[in-house]
Amino acid sequence: MPGTDGTKKELTVERLRVKVYPNRKEMGEAAGKAAAQKIRDLLARQQTVTMIFAAAPSQNEFLATLAKEPGIDWQRVIALHMDEYIGLPDDAPQLFRRYLEDHIMNLVRPGAVHFIKGNAPSSAGECQRYAQLILDHPVDIVCCGIGENGHLAFNDPPVADFLDPEIMKVVELEEACRQQQVNDGCFASLEQVPTHALTLTIPALLSARYIYCMVPGSLKAKAVRDAVYGPVSTACPASVLKRHLRAELYLDADSAALL
Repeated sequence: MPGTDGTKKELTVERLRVKVYPNRKEMGEAAGKAAAQKIRDLLARQQTVTMIFAAAPSQNEFLATLAKEPGIDWQRVIALHMDEYIGLPDDAPQLFRRYLEDHIMNLVRPGAVHFIKGNAPSSAGECQRYAQLILDHPVDIVCCGIGENGHLAFNDPPVADFLDPEIMKVVELEEACRQQQVNDGCFASLEQVPTHALTLTIPALLSARYIYCMVPGSLKAKAVRDAVYGPVSTACPASVLKRHLRAELYLDADSAALL
């Protein structure tokens, strides 16, 4: 059924609230405004807000809107992100850190920003460092997307674990995930895409009190259908969003085409 905020359609599947907009611009604007209001609400009740951001073109419109929203004391926001490649040069434009600097961090200047160091001397040590950050700063809001293979962060189907005992881990990237980076225009060829990455695990992401998930584009339509209507299974890791108490999925007409 149509919604009240410009949505073409709204539905709830298990606990997941799904909102469909005519195009990705309206989708991103609606999601950005909703997340901004949640930040304001939380800052009215607590000293700081901890947020985890995704770095992908799917987040462009959302982040552009969020960065312009008034009335947010960004100095009281602690910002983290969810994954990073291993093996790219520190000046590589494809680094997720670089994307987030350009699209949100340098625009709003959060009070604290903690980037994942993909080239840390010890990947295990970096996982421990970042896990401690999550433990020290319980997550209020996750802003994420869904991969073409249904992944959340870099939790591809072969490595996704809904009961993962780790907070961050090293993963080998599935070929479909690596191909998505080419489809997104981030790399010129599959051979250029790193084979391994650091990622927050699914339990770490689901520990957030609120999740805003933005998924535009026809290439995501199958993953969206599987996440919304399929079983909760690591075959489509994003399907676990249906188990979260306060998750909202924002779609455009293209990504919702199979719903």
